[in-house]
Amino acid sequence: MVPKIEKLNYTQSGNFFLMAGPCAIEDERMALEIAEKIMTITDRLKIPYIFKGSYRKANRSRLDSFTGIGDEKALAILQKVGRTLQIPTVTDIHSAEEAAMTANYVDVLQIPAFLCRQTDILVAAAKTGKVVNIKKGQFLSASAMQFAVNKVRESGNQNIILTERGTTFGYQDLIVDYRGIPEMRKMEVPVVLDITHSLQQPNQASGVTGGQPELIETIARAGIAVGVDGIFIETHPNPAEAKSDGANMLKLDLLESLLEKLSELYKFVQKL
Repeated sequence: MVPKIEKLNYTQSGNFFLMAGPCAIEDERMALEIAEKIMTITDRLKIPYIFKGSYRKANRSRLDSFTGIGDEKALAILQKVGRTLQIPTVTDIHSAEEAAMTANYVDVLQIPAFLCRQTDILVAAAKTGKVVNIKKGQFLSASAMQFAVNKVRESGNQNIILTERGTTFGYQDLIVDYRGIPEMRKMEVPVVLDITHSLQQPNQASGVTGGQPELIETIARAGIAVGVDGIFIETHPNPAEAKSDGANMLKLDLLESLLEKLSELYKFVQKL
């Protein structure tokens, strides 16, 4: 079960859907370049696509970390990507006050994992009428996400996505508990696996989050095998130069091969 989003009907695609893009909006040229490249791939593979980009990074380890190019400028770029390419867009919000404003620019409002229990943010996002993508907290069980879903539903919005992004394992690692995928699908919402964030290594001594991008395909294959409805990947032409989360992003040139494999696997799994 996947919600209808303007311009795309996922229920008829015969494939998983994809949320992908850079961690943060760095400039207009880069955003359009990434979106156009991904669209070329997803159109060929018939994978419904939502462009992802954070207009501001609020959760940073250090005060001097990159947070964004300016809210209005970044949101205008997200809007331009959506209108130019006729695709849905998603970005995260960080407070209840941001919900209505951000909803003027994008199709999907994303609730960050650390904020998934914040009632005021969930209610404000729900009341915009936009699709609400709630990331599962790294500190929560899959079953606990029922309460977040209920908050959005009881606020009058049935367009909900849940995203798994790993569970805290010690101080500097995450693991994906794949039992959570079918558990969250019981809530009658589409479930997405955030592959790249699941491979983060947070709380490094340097203050810069690490990652294990060499395991992206492993995590993605497993997610498709257990029945996710969609996948989430942060990608960049040159992750080493990305201004945010470069350590766990997928190099853009590697995306096509990965999506080809995942598409074939998804079709096989659906026949079982």
